[in-house]
Amino acid sequence: MPVSRIAIGGAGEVSQPDAIKAALAEFISMLIFVFAGQGSGMAYNKLTNNGAASPAGLISASLAHALGLFVAVAVGANISGGHVNPAVTFGAFLGGNITFFRGVLYWIAQLLGSVVACGLLKFATGGLSTGAFALSSGVNVGNALVFEIVMTFGLVYTVYATAVDPKKGNLGVIAPIAIGFIVGANILAGGAFDGASMNPAVSFGPAVVSWSWDNHWVYWVGPLVGGGLAALVYDIIFIGQSNHEQLPVADY
Repeated sequence: MPVSRIAIGGAGEVSQPDAIKAALAEFISMLIFVFAGQGSGMAYNKLTNNGAASPAGLISASLAHALGLFVAVAVGANISGGHVNPAVTFGAFLGGNITFFRGVLYWIAQLLGSVVACGLLKFATGGLSTGAFALSSGVNVGNALVFEIVMTFGLVYTVYATAVDPKKGNLGVIAPIAIGFIVGANILAGGAFDGASMNPAVSFGPAVVSWSWDNHWVYWVGPLVGGGLAALVYDIIFIGQSNHEQLPVADY
């Protein structure tokens, strides 16, 4: 069982040079991702004078997030593993692929990266609003929670299949592309309902800068539950105790 492989690590681990470099890589990758994704939404609002949501806006958000995440994962993969998502880090922890203390360090870096990206966007656009994630009309917290759980399950399952599985072989080369694609596809599926976060850090930055916290817990609980379930399902069924190999941090 994966639970038997969970590693807590030690507090001294967070001061090690490789851990600090990995956290910095997560910070930069998250800044790149959120700046591109959140910025695309702000640009769309400016071009349409804050017009109503439209299919074109949804497609542009999907493309911006897919391309931004592809780059963010790719540039961080060799240093931190390119998690760029607290839910991915949580899933890696449950699978025994990262220690608790390093995971906390990643979380801090990811959250700070998102906040800094949103702060820079607000400054660079002359004070335009960084829209916090919110539920659409007619969508309740239960609906949104299911969306976030299912979408993040698909994301973390993809991460495990293409980047974590020791049997991935050459498939690992396209991991950033596959991860970006699943996020873009999920935004097309759920973006009109709850914004399709799949990433607590992506929701946290805009919430801090705009100071809007309505139903914010949904964007933490849903992704963490979905990511955790995906990690457990993939690890137990497809990796298993007999052929599991502890992976270096650079490979999640």
